[in-house]
Amino acid sequence: MAATGDPVLEVRDLVKHFPVTQGALVRRQVGAIRAVDGVSFDLRRGETLGIVGESGCGKSTLARLLMALERPTSGSVRVGGREITRAKGAELKQVRRNIQMVMQDPYTSLNPRMTVGDIVGEPYEIHQDVLPRGRRRRRVQELLEIVGLDPDHADRYPHQFSGGQRQRIGIARGLALRPEIMVCDEPVSALDVSIQAQVVNLLGRLQREFGLSYIFIAHDLSVVRHISDRVGVMYLGKMVELGRDADIYSRPEHPYTRALLSAVPVPDPDGRERRERIILQGDPPSPADPPSGCRFRTRCWKARDVCAQQEPPLQVRPGASHESACHFPELYPVPRPY
Repeated sequence: MAATGDPVLEVRDLVKHFPVTQGALVRRQVGAIRAVDGVSFDLRRGETLGIVGESGCGKSTLARLLMALERPTSGSVRVGGREITRAKGAELKQVRRNIQMVMQDPYTSLNPRMTVGDIVGEPYEIHQDVLPRGRRRRRVQELLEIVGLDPDHADRYPHQFSGGQRQRIGIARGLALRPEIMVCDEPVSALDVSIQAQVVNLLGRLQREFGLSYIFIAHDLSVVRHISDRVGVMYLGKMVELGRDADIYSRPEHPYTRALLSAVPVPDPDGRERRERIILQGDPPSPADPPSGCRFRTRCWKARDVCAQQEPPLQVRPGASHESACHFPELYPVPRPY
């Protein structure tokens, strides 16, 4: 589905620092973990924005901030034009009708003491004005059928379903309130490859039918490419590249993005031989003590003195097709043999 209209989600300069404390009797802050450190983007109606990056780069913290499960240190998150970072009580409850989440783990995200019908229908218990009680069971059965499950299984418990079926239950729960936005935090990473494809195809079909907008967080670049309209690449709490999926995958400008793409498995033996494999040296720096300037410079083969002195802004540079945050971006097509 093509993205249209004004943004349904606007994120500006979003920051989340977790304090680091020490002391037995008197706790005092001695530092901060900079999980998310100045992220900005828009999401339009009907669009899928994929967020990729290494473990620990801040993807899941970003998801929790978008859902107002964590309060940001600073910055703005607007859902449908309404600021949610300071919303509380009834106001936050009203906003959350419009933005729902699909969790990463289909096993721990479902209450084992509740039936599937109760799990999918729980949003109607919280938002009781959405649907009369007498119509809820029928609506729950419809939701199960929409995601490809037998509606007669509403009285079963989560342990009676496979991992892929449990994730479909989580998706049905997210659809209950007819949100405009769904935040999918690595929704297929715990599933078998064949089941991953089924769930991704289901999300695509639901997007077309209901006009959903997705934030799709993953570390599998192949899955992200399949479902996303645009892709944002995160490194150590920062967005280092943002653009259309075709541009990111065929013309990556940031060295970190190039390194990620070079690690994608290639099924064609000839393609593997032609591809330049980039091996990054060293481990990612600690988010409690990030490098000065460009955060990727300690692992970058193109780093110069300016990289340590100045942080490169995320911007479209002359001759470029999309935004990147690099003092020495790649401005020529990089051939992809896969």
